[in-house]
Amino acid sequence: MLTAVSAAAFVRSFQGKHVVVVGDVMLDEYVRGDVARISPEAPVPVVDLTERSVSPGGAANAAANVVTLGGRASLVGLVGTDAQGSSLRAELESRRIEVGGLVVTGERPTTHKLRVVARNQQIVRVDVESREPLSARVEAELVDTVEALANGADAFVISDYAKGVASDAIARAVVAIGRRRGVPVVIDPKGRDYRKYAGATVITPNVLELEVATGTTTHNADAAILAAGRQLLEQIGGAALLITRGAHGMTLLRSGAEPLDVPTVARSVFDVTGAGDTVIGTLTLALAAGVPMDAALVLATHGASIAVARAGTVAVEAAELVASFEGLTASA
Repeated sequence: MLTAVSAAAFVRSFQGKHVVVVGDVMLDEYVRGDVARISPEAPVPVVDLTERSVSPGGAANAAANVVTLGGRASLVGLVGTDAQGSSLRAELESRRIEVGGLVVTGERPTTHKLRVVARNQQIVRVDVESREPLSARVEAELVDTVEALANGADAFVISDYAKGVASDAIARAVVAIGRRRGVPVVIDPKGRDYRKYAGATVITPNVLELEVATGTTTHNADAAILAAGRQLLEQIGGAALLITRGAHGMTLLRSGAEPLDVPTVARSVFDVTGAGDTVIGTLTLALAAGVPMDAALVLATHGASIAVARAGTVAVEAAELVASFEGLTASA
């Protein structure tokens, strides 16, 4: 059982833990407005603009969650020499995220996702990004940056959105640095080959990512999830596998151990954007603070439940996380 009192004690232990977040940083932009007419030019709605906002996305949102939960985050990634890169850096600095590890490059644009929303319904998303492999020079610069931050790190995150930063060379280097320091390395994965993450502490695919990595279809059914997960365990060098399953909660698989199922926390789902980043931030801080794995997973589940109940890309506050346990009789 995880009570409000024990949850509060665990969350207090997050304070000041230093997490180095390595991965694909993004600028999430939201254009919101009202729709009252259809365009005479084409059968599309006309959005009368009422609000524009930006927030950190991808690896940057994982870092934002670390900070709002009480930790310290150093972000390592790429931004372009464009207005979006400047806007993202300013937004990160305003949120007390350390941006000294961001490498500015003219080789690619800042990853930018523009969402148009009307009446709480997303109408369209426009993406500006590059998924080309990094040059050897940029890869080496990113690895050197991680090495420079390593001595003060309590944990590492690799936030892989398949935009190039979590390449084989960089992922393997980060895992090796974390193992050398004896601190947790938590992976938000992408792609078909998880061998580059081998030796990490925990890898956290969702159901679709698990299916892509194993070439299977699970329909989120328990037996199929277990079979696919065990297939993947053979590739990942002793890492634990945490499969996030939406309304079905989470399933943790470890070699030589029984599966551990963590139920979801019942809330209305408004927007799933960024919920995985909240899981990563919460879980990593908990492991960095020495919280037992089963309790860390419950904390991460509560964090995700808060994120999906709110619109847009959000970072969950420590007080919100603790408050989510109030009035519950049992949570683990």
